Amino acid sequence: MKHNSTVKEQSLRPTTSGSLQLKPTPTEPVKAELDERILLALGAASDKKAINSVVLDLREIASFTDYFLITSGANERQVQAISDEIVETLKKAGTAAARVEGYKTAEWILLDYGDFVVHVFDEQARKFYDLERLWRESQRVELPPELTSEVNSSLRSKS
Repeated sequence: MKHNSTVKEQSLRPTTSGSLQLKPTPTEPVKAELDERILLALGAASDKKAINSVVLDLREIASFTDYFLITSGANERQVQAISDEIVETLKKAGTAAARVEGYKTAEWILLDYGDFVVHVFDEQARKFYDLERLWRESQRVELPPELTSEVNSSLRSKS
């Protein structure tokens, strides 16, 4: 029992002299050559006015996939529309999703393409699950400006 409490105390108060090395959290996006399918998915999401699209490079820290594409919609219908557009665009390009999860509830739709996974959230779920924080050791990929457009609705911009 003493051993367990010692392990717990060490995990709560990590020291720098131990063997555990913490990587600094990357702050600036890095330039990376993205797979054409990821760019197609980003374009499809952008066409449906996706909010705050982000690509995380997980190759150095995960073995199950290479990239996460994380994006949001303002409501259930938009989340489903973004997901539908990504699925259709990639299907036309010859790539079918291996798995789709969460479509009915449209709070968090996951599209698994094997070497990349698309996460389409509603805004509230994205804040709650905060995948960017959870995967903070990953590298954020710098995206072309035309694929990262925020919603610039004329209704929102009028004061």
